[in-house]
Amino acid sequence: MNTKTTATPEPTLRRYSLGEGVVAFSTTRHGGYSHGNHGSFNVNEYCGDDPLAVANNRGLLCRELGIGEERLVMPHQTHGVEVRQIAGEFMALPPSTRKMLLEGVDAVMTDVERVCVGVSTADCMPILLYDPCHRACCAVHAGWRGTVAHIAARAVAAMAAAYHTEPSALRACIGPGISLEHFEVGDEVYGLFADAGFDMDKVARRHGKWHIDLWECNRIELCFAGLQPASVSVEGPCTYSHADEYFSARRLGTASGRIFTGIMIDKSQ
Repeated sequence: MNTKTTATPEPTLRRYSLGEGVVAFSTTRHGGYSHGNHGSFNVNEYCGDDPLAVANNRGLLCRELGIGEERLVMPHQTHGVEVRQIAGEFMALPPSTRKMLLEGVDAVMTDVERVCVGVSTADCMPILLYDPCHRACCAVHAGWRGTVAHIAARAVAAMAAAYHTEPSALRACIGPGISLEHFEVGDEVYGLFADAGFDMDKVARRHGKWHIDLWECNRIELCFAGLQPASVSVEGPCTYSHADEYFSARRLGTASGRIFTGIMIDKSQ
């Protein structure tokens, strides 16, 4: 009799060091149940993947983090600037109410321990913020529209209002996203960045068409919001160049998986 069993996949995570007692990471494409351009580790339910594969992958991620699935907070992003605070009361709400409150949200923050907040990307910039003084964290989705609308600075301001965060005490990392080399834009998008106050000599280059450095835009934005330059790390890598490791909408199409970049206050110091 054949007693061979299929081993349970193990997701491969890219980990970030933001301090003691905080877990920060981005998912890769490896170690899950999805297939094709969603393969194999996609936890996003809004990109056309098989719902059963998504559910199984979320279960794998929560097992890796050591939390129940109800403590994984994933918004439905719309390239806007809404920042949602996840307080203790949120965890007791019915799933339908929680989902409603996360609709149209592009940044999530919390000071509740063992709650993982995160954002989904596939070329856009995922930004993680950690306040070690007040034990609070935030995950931000900064696509080009969100970057133009200064969502990173808005998230810093939201943390200051909610948790009395001092921007100069924040630690930040910017994860996998599309590089300047591969982020080609039209003149109208270039103009929007210029109108938003970005120093285009620092963040843009002309190679036939304009190319914009979203990593640098958001790094500068965070520093302008009050973070210390040494406390802002740009982790990379380029999703377009490494589409075998990370999902890239420009490389794979929008009907593909999403990277999940999350952060969680792990334990009291």
